Amino acid sequence: MTIRVLLADDQALLAGTFRLLIESNDDMEVVGVAADGREAVEKARATAPDVIVMDIRMPGMDGLAATEEICRDEALRQTRILILTTFEIDEYVAGALRAGASGFLGKDVGPEELLDAIRTVASGDTLLSPTATRALITRYLARPEGGVAAPESLDVLTAREREVMAQAAEGLSNDEIAARMHVSPLTVRTHVGRAMTKLGARHRAQLVAMAYQSGLVRVDPPQGRGTTAG
Repeated sequence: MTIRVLLADDQALLAGTFRLLIESNDDMEVVGVAADGREAVEKARATAPDVIVMDIRMPGMDGLAATEEICRDEALRQTRILILTTFEIDEYVAGALRAGASGFLGKDVGPEELLDAIRTVASGDTLLSPTATRALITRYLARPEGGVAAPESLDVLTAREREVMAQAAEGLSNDEIAARMHVSPLTVRTHVGRAMTKLGARHRAQLVAMAYQSGLVRVDPPQGRGTTAG
């Protein structure tokens, strides 16, 4: 299947470069380009893309506000957002995940890494750049700033679902969790999906946030590890 991509970046030259790169692959196509957050929201509603590659700093509505609005739209529930920005700072990364983004990368990534990231989030997985380390993210996600998951909210989960949720929050991919639990990656994906449905999490990143907010997983001292959460 072809991955339909919407680009949102106020730098026309950069957006044009990304478009050429993406459309050079048979499994992807660009369905539109937006120069600011408001246009990104409008074009997302018009085209219902699989993935939006979203910049943060744009005139008018920024990328975080646009991400939040898109993620609230039930008609765009299947759309995934990959944040691609020059500024990989703590508040931006945490804000992007809270808003519902499925991935976060710096603009210094190589062409193949960007293409792989688009494929990763299109498949429903979450991706964080090496710079956006797990310890950095969880320190901010664990702050009680609205939408906090209470410990008792996890009572709807089975013991297996809680175990998978905790390991996902530690930054393990589906394959890594499967190896640790001696089950198939498909089984892990099923547990993750059921946990997300029961807790009302839109993306895996939000499930990870709930794991820390509820106390299922504790914030460790920074370890400097980045992750692709598969």
